[in-house]
Order: sequence, then C-alpha cells, then structure tokens
Amino acid sequence: MANHLEDLICQYYDWKGCIVRRNVKVGRRAKGGYDGELDVVIYDHKTNKVLHYEPSTDASQWMKRELKYKRKFDVGKKYIRDVFPWLPPDFQLEQIAVFFQVPEKRRMFQGGIAISIDALVGMICEEVKVRGRVGKNAIPEQYDLLRMAQLIICGYVKPWSSQEMDSIRQIQRNK
Repeated sequence: MANHLEDLICQYYDWKGCIVRRNVKVGRRAKGGYDGELDVVIYDHKTNKVLHYEPSTDASQWMKRELKYKRKFDVGKKYIRDVFPWLPPDFQLEQIAVFFQVPEKRRMFQGGIAISIDALVGMICEEVKVRGRVGKNAIPEQYDLLRMAQLIICGYVKPWSSQEMDSIRQIQRNK
C-alpha cells in the first residue's frame, strides 16, 4: 500500500539525482521471511551518504517508538550493504525517523535523528520554491507531488493572492 510520506521522500530524492530504494526486505531467513524492511533508502553520490528514512504517522507513546525504531535502525545498519552492495568503505549512514511532531529532547533518536512531518515538508518546499513558477520552470511531471507543491507555492504564472481570491468570491456571489 502506498504511503504518502514515502512517496514524497522518494520523489524528492530521485528529483535531486539520488539512487532511491523503497520498501526493501532485508535479512532473508533460512526458514522464510525477513529480518525487516527498510522504508526508504537513498544513496547520495554527491555527499557519499546513505539516508535511511522511516516515516510514520503512528500515535504511539515514545517508549514504544524507541523500541520499534531501535530495531528498525539496527536492521538498517546491519543490512545496508545488502541494499547497496557497491557502497564505498567510507560511506556515511544517516537514519531519520519522521513523526507528526518531535519534541526538542527527542531530536537525537536511537542513534539517528527524528524530525517532524512539517520539518520534512518545509525542507522540501524550500528547494521547490527555488524553481519558481510552474509555467516557467516546471518540475518534471513524474514527480507529481513535487510539481503540485510547486504549483501551490509558486503558482503557474504567479503565486495566488488573497486579493485575487476575494475578487473571485465577489464575482461568484454576484451571479
């Protein structure tokens, strides 16, 4: 089943030219099954970094999350070379959990970091905004979530304004 956060992360990093893998089962067991699944794994050749994202919209308590994500991050560390066997010896692994909100004291999380959904979206929107208007410099159509963000942030010809919306509402009321 598709996950909108995974979709957004995958599109963003693919758009940036990174190698992206999604929902990778790792640690094949002799009697069947796997040790785990890595939600989104990215290799950024420009920085020689591997990013391992585990986004979630769960409402679990932090103690439960800590146990769950310790396991997820440990599995990621153990099997990351199964995902990208050609990694150079000096690669860096950064693990990122994404939650609804993250208190300051939880930002360092299980050997990685935790960020809020809003922080993730904000980071992506900053780069999308640099592209400018869709009509002049559209993000390629295969990145539909990013292009929609570009349309909302920058507009097609120009960003929308509340004055323009007020004018449209006035016309509609007068019909």
